[in-house]
Amino acid sequence: MRAARTLAVTATAFAAVGLAAPLAAATTEPGSVTVNAYEAPRGGDGSNGVTVSPFAVHQGGLLTISARNCAGGTVTSNAFPTTTLSGNTNGASTATVRIYNHVTPGQYNLSVQCGNRTLTQSFRVLAGQGAQGGIGGSLAPSSTEMAVGGSLVAAAALGGGLFIARRRRMAGVKV
Repeated sequence: MRAARTLAVTATAFAAVGLAAPLAAATTEPGSVTVNAYEAPRGGDGSNGVTVSPFAVHQGGLLTISARNCAGGTVTSNAFPTTTLSGNTNGASTATVRIYNHVTPGQYNLSVQCGNRTLTQSFRVLAGQGAQGGIGGSLAPSSTEMAVGGSLVAAAALGGGLFIARRRRMAGVKV
């Protein structure tokens, strides 16, 4: 009888691992990225008065642009729509832009038109949508996760029901 119980527990464990394996295999890891998000090329220190944050941004991500000694103007690039800078009281203007979802990853330049000056700054667009961070529960489970979870719950319920039925039957037999 002990061998049957051990076999049942082992089979249940293998079934649980076997049902979870497709989900683990379907998860893809991001490719190796050799870009340091904090590394800026020459001029990225804001020496021309324009800074971008972050320097490397994912497709669909947000990029903040600030221009010192600029009371307003426009920012243009191939990676996002033309945006107006908002002037601050300290003489710096800022804008937050959303990078297009399907822009080709690589190095891009932006142009800030501030009065009669045109200032440029480079930034890098990385492949992928980046982390979908936020407060827990912000993303719903996928259909694959729901199917795996449901099958594990069903297997546990079936195994528990069989265990209880067998135990009741065994309790009625006196040895």
